[in-house]
Order: sequence, then structure tokens, then C-alpha cells
Amino acid sequence: MTTSGQRSLAERLTGIDEIECVTPDLNGVPRGKVMTAEGFLEGRRLQMARGVLLQCIMGGYPPARFYGSDDGDLALVADAQQIHRLPWSDEPRALAICDAVELSGESSGLSSRGLLKAVIARYAARGLAPVVATELEFFVFAPNSDPSQPFLPPLGKDRRREEGYSAFSVSSNNGLRPFFNEVYRCMEALGLPRDTFMHEMGVSQFEINLLHGDPLLLADQTLLFKHLLKEVALKHGLTVVCMAKPLAHTPGSSMHIHQSLVEIEGGRNVFSDAGGEPTATFHHFIGGLQACMADFTALFAPNVNSYQRLCHPYASPNNACWSEDNRAAGLRIPASSPVARRVENRLPGADTNPYLAIAASLAAGLHGIEHQLEPTAPIQGEFDVPDHLSLPCTLHAALERLKRSELARELFGKEFIEGYIATKTMELTSFFDEITPWERRVLAAQA
Repeated sequence: MTTSGQRSLAERLTGIDEIECVTPDLNGVPRGKVMTAEGFLEGRRLQMARGVLLQCIMGGYPPARFYGSDDGDLALVADAQQIHRLPWSDEPRALAICDAVELSGESSGLSSRGLLKAVIARYAARGLAPVVATELEFFVFAPNSDPSQPFLPPLGKDRRREEGYSAFSVSSNNGLRPFFNEVYRCMEALGLPRDTFMHEMGVSQFEINLLHGDPLLLADQTLLFKHLLKEVALKHGLTVVCMAKPLAHTPGSSMHIHQSLVEIEGGRNVFSDAGGEPTATFHHFIGGLQACMADFTALFAPNVNSYQRLCHPYASPNNACWSEDNRAAGLRIPASSPVARRVENRLPGADTNPYLAIAASLAAGLHGIEHQLEPTAPIQGEFDVPDHLSLPCTLHAALERLKRSELARELFGKEFIEGYIATKTMELTSFFDEITPWERRVLAAQA
């Protein structure tokens, strides 16, 4: 909770007229309804059509058979730990992150938040608790009213636009200090602890690291952070973009996931033994990721634009290799003490659904533990990716791989996987309905 837990919910919502009750759809977009505070506090059931969880990024829906031919309702049930006053709102307003629950009481099979909770429960049954952290990269641009034109960085204090020489700079010349000051204030008000912040490699690109913790909490915090970024940017006349690759010839934006496992009783990191050496569980976790990443690529890289980022393999490795502290590997083991030994999944982009990406990564690791899968030998230095460790390089290829995956259906349910594929196929078809400037510029002259 963002304020003292000693006060009642009614006290915390004093002066609030409306509450945004939201749950993530399959793209990680918060969807829901606005409810009166009176109705919320009275516990009135809030219902929403099941199909909303499969809403595509353009706003449409796949055929009704993917979410129930009657397009019936589900209930939005607020998580008591995720009810927040909105610090950026001009009028008193609150937001509640909700679970999507069937009217019969169980979690909806179409809910990515529900899928993550189910994966966490499977670890708990083994006496283990996953610990994760997310690193989210994003761009801050000037307003862009014409989508046919490239994004531009904001004008700096010297009235010039950044040109790409500010990576790791702490200068305030970009003029964004007031924007980030409000971002930090809003993070504090929402209870979002931040670890490190920096200017990344791209033009007007930044990265924030959220502190490690419970996977569901980190997914909620990532959702809230992306939401507040866009809302605060609007107040400052800016545009925040969490696309995987918004600019050509510029590094894309990732959402790396750091993962470790601890014993519920005692809190010991099971990736390290008493002597500080890596354990069999650590290697099995990596083996599971390697076995699943190709099947799950469409869950980690969900958009056509995701693969624009992945076509530059060093900064964004599109492979299932693993390595000690090598950023060219899709699975990197950062340099750390044994107590902090962890696996970094470098495949997901900033455009991914944090609930789904974390669920898929942890489910893959658990699959390796349950089946005692051994990883390949680690790779160091410059290397060529073996064929069996390469991953799909287009959304079409990734969806075709997901279609064939019985493992994905086993771990996430047939209803979710087939609904996900249906929605993503709609989005891919919409993309192919348009002709890009590159095609007009290059191919028309050769016809």
C-alpha cells in the first residue's frame, strides 16, 4: 500500500470520487472501468467482457470463439495491496490493479496476471520463491503528431536536439530535469522504489532499474511505472515511447529480467551452495530457459517492431546461449557474489507485457528444474550462435513456433495460447495491410 496500512481503505480514499479499476490485457495495457469510490468501498462487483483481455493493440478483437462464444463477463477484483491515489492527476483520483476472475470464482485463463500468480504458486509448492528485478528502457521525445515522420528528441536548454553523444551523461542540458523530478515524486507516492537510473545508448533514451523482489509485485510496479511515465510526460508536453525500436540506426529498448530463487524458509539463494559454487538447480534453471526460449519468443517479443530491435545481435541478443557476464548472450550471468547469483533474460523488449514475460521466463526455468535439464556449455568472448540456440527472427516465425508448442499449452493453457496467437495474428495482418516508406522509396524505382 502507498500509505500507512494502519488506516482503513476508506480513510485512504478520503476525497476520492472515482477509482480506475484496471487489469493488464495480453499486451500489458491496463484495461478496465472507472468506478465511483462509493461503489468501490461498498464492494459492488465490477464486471467486464472476457474479450477485453484479448483486445489487440489496434483496438479490435479476434473471433468470439477465442474468449467464449457468448462473450460473457468476468469480475475485476481489486488487489488490496495495489490501490493507489494517483499523484499526477489534477483531480483526486485513484487506481486499483485488479485480478480478472471468472464469475464462478477462479482466475480467468485469459489473464496474464493470473498466469504469473499460477507460476509463483508452483514454485511455492516446492518451497521456493522466485525473486526478480526488471530493467526498463524508454525514450523521451518531443510530441509527434504525424506518425509518418520520425520521432525527435526534445529541444534542450541550448535549443538544440540531442544527437547521440549523451550516453551515461548526467548533464541537465536536455531540459528534462523537471519531468524526471515529477516522475521520481510520483514513484515515491506510488511506493515504487528505484535502484539506478541512467541515460542509455540511444538518443534521448533512458533506463531505470526497479529493486528486486516478488515477481507479482515487480510486474505490478513495471505496469504502474510505464503508466505514470506516459501520464507525467503528457503534463510536460513530452512523449514517452516504450516501443522496442522507435528509431532507426539507434539501439532499441529492452526490459531485461533478472531472476533468482530462494527458499521460502530461510531465504537461501538456491542457485549457490554452501561453498559459493553454482548448484544443479542453477544449471537446470538455465537448461529450462534454453529449452523453452524458441517456443516462447512470441511472448517475449510480441510485436512486429520487437524484431527490429533483435536484428542487432550484440545489444539485443536473439539467442538462447548463456554466458558469464557477456552481453552478447541471451542468458547472461551478471558478475555478483554467490548470495546474489542470478540469471538475466535479455530477450524481452520494453514493449513486452511484464506479467507475461516474467511468467514465461520463470515457467521455463521451473520446467528445467522439474525435468533436470542440463544447459549447454557456457559461451565466452565473441561467438557464432549454434543453430539449435538461435531464435525466431520475425513475429510470423515466432507465432508459427508458438502454434506448434505443446509445452506452451501445457504451461499456460490452451485457451490463453490460442487466444494470444489469434490476437497477434490480427496485429500482424494489420501491419501487412500497410506499405512502408522504405518500400515506396526503394522498390518502386526498380519495378
